[in-house]
Amino acid sequence: MKKLIERPETGLAKSRARAVLPGSAAKVPAAIDEAALLGDLRTLVQTARQRIATAAYSTPTLLCWLLGRRLDSEHLQGGRAAYGKQILVTVSRELTAEYGRGFSYAEIARMIQFAQAFPEEAIVVTLSQQLSWSHFHALLPIKDPLAGDFYAEMCRIERWDVRTLRQKIGSMLFQRTALSKRPKAVISAEISKLREGQFSPDTVFRDPYLLDAKSIRVSEYLTALPPLQLLRERLHQAMEHAREQAALRLPEPQGRA
Repeated sequence: MKKLIERPETGLAKSRARAVLPGSAAKVPAAIDEAALLGDLRTLVQTARQRIATAAYSTPTLLCWLLGRRLDSEHLQGGRAAYGKQILVTVSRELTAEYGRGFSYAEIARMIQFAQAFPEEAIVVTLSQQLSWSHFHALLPIKDPLAGDFYAEMCRIERWDVRTLRQKIGSMLFQRTALSKRPKAVISAEISKLREGQFSPDTVFRDPYLLDAKSIRVSEYLTALPPLQLLRERLHQAMEHAREQAALRLPEPQGRA
């Protein structure tokens, strides 16, 4: 009889043999949580889209600021005003011919004004995530730098559209806040707090005004209802003031004859 030749087992054969050994537990892959997986994927897609949208929103604004800063660095105003105007005409013509609309003489001048009104790049980067170039169009005519900063930060925080921003400026919202009556250093400090998302009572409350013929002074809230304790204190102050004014108007008692 012929002897059967035994061949050595290959690695694959050995592994298969081990897989079927009695008493050995085969490893089964853990079940995939499809809902969680899809949730994670949706989050990634939405986050990426938001970043793209933010970049598309902020990039034109940052470009306008960078162009304005570069032109402003040439000191084209003051004693060089006539020369500077000619330079801007040339710049506008060349950029329009090469890149199309958006580089008119008026727009170039606004870019320079933009860089002058908002000189800190970090602040512009933050604002540009919520404010478009059209928002800054509305802000640039404001003469008071602190008022401009106030409107810009409130617009960013409350996400005003351009129309709402123009309405707030037209109604002199800043001038009617208690904050506007403070020293400039205090106003600047409060605007810095706004950038950090902190609201002070002077920012929230408008300047007191006469409500009716009885001269009762009240305060309106500006953006959102203040804390209850603060509201109670302000109402108490208004009532005390009303009592004092009423007492001053009372006629003095006359002695009996």
